Amino acid sequence: MQSNAFEVLDAAWRLGIRYLDAARSYGKAEEFLSNWLSSRQIPPDEAVVGSKWGYYYTADWKIDAEFHEIKDHTISRLMDQWQSSSGLLSSHGLCLYQIHSATFESGVLDNRDVLEELVRIRQRHGVLIGLTL
Repeated sequence: MQSNAFEVLDAAWRLGIRYLDAARSYGKAEEFLSNWLSSRQIPPDEAVVGSKWGYYYTADWKIDAEFHEIKDHTISRLMDQWQSSSGLLSSHGLCLYQIHSATFESGVLDNRDVLEELVRIRQRHGVLIGLTL
């Protein structure tokens, strides 16, 4: 799987694509992206790296799994996923961290603990905070 991801990233890079996005819920996407950036020795200022939190991957690489990912916009999920994402991508210039699929129904935009932690992440690590719909 990683070699396939590397082929796609190599092709995208040759075409001039410089924004690279992953998410904790995309299986090993952050790991593959981190490994690719390292193996290609791409300096952090040459790529824009973003990731997302709020879902977790559950399919164990099975296409017929009942659920592939589950939405979880809790403070504990944010803290766990930030630790993993930043551990893999911070040295590669992680500069955008987004709430994955924010909705009013999830309550994430009303969750004071989550919002305060996102502010702390922005202040301590200098990453932009965003959301996807």
